[in-house]
Amino acid sequence: MDKDFDKYNEIAEILKVLAHPVRLCIVKGLIENGECNVTHMQSCLDTPQSTTSQHLQKLRAAGIVEGKRNGLEINYRVCNDKVIDIIKTIFKDN
Repeated sequence: MDKDFDKYNEIAEILKVLAHPVRLCIVKGLIENGECNVTHMQSCLDTPQSTTSQHLQKLRAAGIVEGKRNGLEINYRVCNDKVIDIIKTIFKDN
């Protein structure tokens, strides 16, 4: 048994952030569709812009997504390969 708890802690933190239905939906949508801005996400999710932005902030802080400014808007994408693998595994039958 590998007792390198730092490695387990990193993965546990990623799972904690992903353990919310809206954040799972955001990450899954970004993986499937590529880059997307907050306005598009909020209309797809039917959530207020502030709520969508708060979820994105948590995903950014965890190193799951990153934003790239394009004029006045920011386009987000998933930047963590481990997360892509996790999401594809979880939703492989859907």
